[in-house]
Amino acid sequence: MSDNIIAAPELYNLIKSGAEFALIDVREQGIHAQGHPLFAASIPLSRIELEIERLVPRKAVLVVLMDQGGADNLAQRADQILKDFGYTNVARLENGIAGWHEAGFELFSGINVPSKAFGEFVEHECQTPHIDATELARRLGEGEEISIFDSRPFEEYNRMCIPGGIDMPGAELVHRITANVKNESVPIVVNCAGRTRSIIGAQSLRNAGVRNEIMALKDGTMGWYLSGFETEKGAERIAAVPTDEQLAEQTGNAREFAVKCGVRYLKPAEFDKMMHESVGKTTYLLDVRTLEEFEQGHIKGSQHAPGGQLVQATDEYVAVRSANLILIDDRQVRAWMTASWLRQMGWTDVYVFSELKATELEKGVMAAQSLKEWESLSAMELDAVLQSGEPVAVLDFSTSLQYRKSHIPGACWVIRSRIERDLMLLPPVGLIIATAEDERMAHLAAPEIREARPEVIVRVLKGGNPAWRREGRTIETGDTRQLSPAEDVWYKPYDNKDKVRERMQEYLEWEVGLISQIKRDATASFQIMKTWDK
Repeated sequence: MSDNIIAAPELYNLIKSGAEFALIDVREQGIHAQGHPLFAASIPLSRIELEIERLVPRKAVLVVLMDQGGADNLAQRADQILKDFGYTNVARLENGIAGWHEAGFELFSGINVPSKAFGEFVEHECQTPHIDATELARRLGEGEEISIFDSRPFEEYNRMCIPGGIDMPGAELVHRITANVKNESVPIVVNCAGRTRSIIGAQSLRNAGVRNEIMALKDGTMGWYLSGFETEKGAERIAAVPTDEQLAEQTGNAREFAVKCGVRYLKPAEFDKMMHESVGKTTYLLDVRTLEEFEQGHIKGSQHAPGGQLVQATDEYVAVRSANLILIDDRQVRAWMTASWLRQMGWTDVYVFSELKATELEKGVMAAQSLKEWESLSAMELDAVLQSGEPVAVLDFSTSLQYRKSHIPGACWVIRSRIERDLMLLPPVGLIIATAEDERMAHLAAPEIREARPEVIVRVLKGGNPAWRREGRTIETGDTRQLSPAEDVWYKPYDNKDKVRERMQEYLEWEVGLISQIKRDATASFQIMKTWDK
C-alpha cells in the first residue's frame, strides 16, 4: 500500500490476515448489490456523514474506501469527508471494483451477503429440519396443532405473514419460546421472508435444547406465496414475555451453548477496563433487546441492534473486521444466543454484558449525528410558495422507496451524490427546496445544490416530509419524477412492480448458491458448532 492506494491483491491478503480494518463501499446500495467483495460494508457517499461514526467508531482504524473505478471519483470524495471527520488512516482500493474484478477475485451480488451465506452453511452443516409450504398447509388443513413463529421485526411481519403466525423476532425466539409453547408435543415452525432467519431461528431453538419438533419453513413467506397460498396482512399477534422461571431455564441453556462457542461474560470491572482500553481497538456496544427496552434506558454510546437482525445483517451494524463486540441484554438470554452465532460467523472477540445498572444510562433513541443546518422554511411557507405559481422546484432526497410511498406533489427525486450531474435535468427555476424523510439529508444536500446552481436560492423544508404530512397536507405517491436512476437501495423481490414471482424465485436460488461462491472466495471463516442432542 502506497500513497493511500491499496491494490486488490494486497486487500485480499489483508482480509485473509484477520487484521482490524474496515472495507467501505461508497457506491449507492443498489450498485453495491450488483457486485462487491464479500466483506465490503455498504455506506453510500450520499449518507456517509450520517453513518460513518456509528459503523466505524474508532477514527485511527484503517479504512479502505471502494467505488466503481475508472472515472468514478466517489472514493476520493469520501476520503476527504472522512479526513474532515478526523479519520487518520484512510486508503482507497486501486481502480475500485473494476480493479478487484480484473485481479480475478470474487464479486458477490445482493446485500448482507456474509450473513445470508452463513445461514446456508448452518443449514448444510447442522442439517436443520425444514418443512415446505405444501406440507405445512396440508398438516394445518388436517387440523394439526402447529405453532408458527415469524422471526422478522414486527413491521415486516405486519406487512405479510403466514396465516396464524405469531411475531417472535430473532433472538426473542429462545427468550420467549417456553412462554408460548407449553406442550413439547406441539411442532414448531419458524419462518421469515426467505431463508436465513428461518434457518437461524429454528437452529437457535435446537441449540438451546427445545425438545419440540422444530422446522424452518423452506423459503419462508416467499415459498408460501410461490406455492399459491394466501398470506395474511396486518397481523398483530406478538409473542408473550416469559416468567422469571421460564427465563432462567432458557438463559441457562443459551449460556451453556454460547460458552462452548467461545463467548465470554464481562463483569462490570472488566467492562470498564475494556472501554478504557478501546482507544487501541474498535469496540462496539450492541444492545440486542427490543426497541422499547432500549429507549427506556441504554448504555451511553450503544446502538440498538436486535439480535435476529444483527445476525441477519451484521454489516449494517458493524463495519470493522476483528473488532470487539459487546452484546448487551439485562436478561442475558438474547445476548448469549446472538453471541453464539457471531462467534460461529468468525468474529473472535464476542462478549456478553448484562449489568446495565452499573453503567451510565440514557433514554430515547441513539443520538443522531448533528450537522450544520441550512436556512429553512416551514411546511406552511412551502405550501404558499407552491400555490403562488412562481418557478420553484422541490427536490426529495429520501430513498426511492420512501419517495414512491409518499412525497410532496410535484417534487422531483434525486440521489445526493449525483446532484452535479442530475440537476442538469431540472428546468430553470429561481428557488429550490430540499426535503427528505430524514431532514438531515436535505441539510447535507443544500450547499451542494447551491454549488451546482449558484444562481438559485436554496432552502430546506423544516422537519422534512414528516412535517408536511403532520399538517395534513396533500401527498403524492409513485415513481413520478425521478431525476436519478432508482439504484440508491436494493429492492426486495416484493418491492418490484412487475415479475414479482420471478424475482422471488431468483432471490431464493441466489441464497442457495452462496455456499459454492463462498468456498471459491475463501475469505470467510465460518465454524459451525454442533453440540445439540436430537
